[in-house]
Amino acid sequence: MKNKMAFLLLFLAAVGYSQNWKTDFSQATTEAIAQNKPIILVFSGSDWCAPCIKLDKTIWQSEVFKKYASTNYILQRADFPKKKQNQLPEELKKQNQSLAEKYNQEGIFPLVVVLDGKGKVLGKESYKNVTPEEYVDTLNSFLK
Repeated sequence: MKNKMAFLLLFLAAVGYSQNWKTDFSQATTEAIAQNKPIILVFSGSDWCAPCIKLDKTIWQSEVFKKYASTNYILQRADFPKKKQNQLPEELKKQNQSLAEKYNQEGIFPLVVVLDGKGKVLGKESYKNVTPEEYVDTLNSFLK
């Protein structure tokens, strides 16, 4: 019984701060408009881009970012994996390529684009070796 209770508490804690990264951009924009929240669109090479992996580990997986983002942002990931075993479904590849053509013409990885619900770019950032608090401050500076 104690093991079940401990598992339940850990599960609830994880769910409370879990991230809801969208992969469907139309769903992200719909939610952003409905909830009046900006979108964080992340262009990532999850299995080949060292700064992308570092950004994920140091910022996106931090408790500070998870907690803040859960109530203040809609999160959208546009991933471009290279390894065969990590390939995305064709429809998702096409959507991500279309997003890159519109928001990441320079081909920068990682690229973090803050958008309003209508898709207007509010600001762009890449990997920075800063604390999660400082990174959130940078993202929020685009909202002013």
